[in-house]
Amino acid sequence: MSPASPTEQLARQLLDAYEGPRLAPIREAFAPGDVAAAYEVQLAQVRHWTGQGRRVVGRKIGLTSKAVQAQLGVSEPDFGHLFADMVFGDNEELPFARLQQPKVEAEVALILSRDLDLPDCTVADLYEAVAWVVPAVEIVSSRIADWKINILDTVADNASSGLVALGGPVRRLDGLDLIGCAMTLSVNGVQASQGAGADCLGGPLNAAAWLARRSAALGHPLRKGELVLTGALGPMANVSPGDRVVAEIGGLGAVSLNFSL
Repeated sequence: MSPASPTEQLARQLLDAYEGPRLAPIREAFAPGDVAAAYEVQLAQVRHWTGQGRRVVGRKIGLTSKAVQAQLGVSEPDFGHLFADMVFGDNEELPFARLQQPKVEAEVALILSRDLDLPDCTVADLYEAVAWVVPAVEIVSSRIADWKINILDTVADNASSGLVALGGPVRRLDGLDLIGCAMTLSVNGVQASQGAGADCLGGPLNAAAWLARRSAALGHPLRKGELVLTGALGPMANVSPGDRVVAEIGGLGAVSLNFSL
């Protein structure tokens, strides 16, 4: 049997960290700024998970909010893959034990009505490709100890993905103000984060267009029916077992969730 490649070794370390101890930052394993190599580590994990029977249902964009970038000391977005067993409905109980160092953030979620495989995808292309828009709370997790991440750490770690809860009502894109919409997020009835659509790369569709171009460039374009989490509208908030989280996005709707003890 041939020895595992460096990419496969890093992927295995991250996979093991879902159940075992968190890892020290892994950025030193990459050449400075080699984001493409970090995505290869992410994709190696995706291949492992799909081989285990998990189904990819979409992508998530991370680090679109300047506030979140400042929190984590990074300066550009990234993306990760979403699987069917990560997606929950409104007011469901989410399994806290599945998460690693979780935090929550409110987002605008899109569901695509057609493929977006254009290397130069524009916001205009998004207008034609979005079937539904829904409010969402993403629960981010990190396999890197104490969230000491830079762009290479989080890209390799499937963009610090955890779980997601989708709210409602489900809406069409036309008539929505996804730039001026205000967001508030509360944990146990106390406001923990606030922001607006403009805090997500100037607007969630800007972020989605970035994702479409980046995904096409990497040879894994967005496909019809995929769920796209467009990125945080404000700072992340800490959560603990038993917490209740409610997010409201003006003109779009709300989403709530409870964490198991």
